[in-house]
Amino acid sequence: MKNECDFKPVNRYLWIELPTPAQNITESGIMLPADFKPEQPRYIEAKIIRWADDVRFQEQLDNQSTAVVDASMVEEINVKNQTINVVQDNYIIGIL
Repeated sequence: MKNECDFKPVNRYLWIELPTPAQNITESGIMLPADFKPEQPRYIEAKIIRWADDVRFQEQLDNQSTAVVDASMVEEINVKNQTINVVQDNYIIGIL
């Protein structure tokens, strides 16, 4: 995904890029229904795109940062025909 939007997070939010979801095909090659959702892990790795000025650990972040995030707390929003995933800083478990 290209991050062409001028979105700037505020209120301790971070804009993150999630990993590409796996296709709905089993190891044996059987196609699963489009609405089938395999069990997702609770914690995922996410690339950090931008962050609010008041993020509590912003001095540890740079443009290459990847974080471990509580996946259940990721919020998906649509702005200017672009999907943006955000999470508050207290749901970042660690930085890789």
